[in-house]
Amino acid sequence: MFDWIAALIDRVGPLGVALLMFAENVFPPIPSELIMPLAGFNAAQGRMGLVSVIIAGTIGSVAGATLWYALGRAVGPERVRRLAERHGRWLTITPAEVDRAQVWFDRHGALAVLFGRLVPAVRTLISIPAGLARMPLGPFLLWSTLGSLGWTTLLAVAGWMLEGAYTRVEGWVNPISTAVVIALVAIYIWRVVTWGRRR
Repeated sequence: MFDWIAALIDRVGPLGVALLMFAENVFPPIPSELIMPLAGFNAAQGRMGLVSVIIAGTIGSVAGATLWYALGRAVGPERVRRLAERHGRWLTITPAEVDRAQVWFDRHGALAVLFGRLVPAVRTLISIPAGLARMPLGPFLLWSTLGSLGWTTLLAVAGWMLEGAYTRVEGWVNPISTAVVIALVAIYIWRVVTWGRRR
């Protein structure tokens, strides 16, 4: 995967960075922790501008997030509520929790989207509840862009500063991503087990 990412960035430049970050948001196993530091390294070598790399990465990231937002908005809370009534245990949610989640997102949606875009493994997931809660598109794009800008800037600047040692960035971000995924799986299992009691 590394060689493929490097080749695309070398061949297409900032457009390649945008496409890769879009793909990373649609298909999370493609790691932004590798894409953006590598792009930052290329910027340090003078092959691209650092600002153009950050802008391209942010655009691609927000485009991918918007796709998931649109999906959540198309499904809507009513359909999720019906699914919760029929398949609540495996969705780990009750109809009442769907209602509570919607109220919570109405109150705190902006901060959830902003900080969610900064957390590995949660970055993609946060767009779905934003769509389900029918968060207005304007605020969603604003907070997603700010969060994505912070994440892409952090990784690109790290790659730019480390230059040849940019792969170290993946080394310290990957364990965090793994820990978040493990925590999400553990929470899912706990919610399946306790679903009857919560209902």
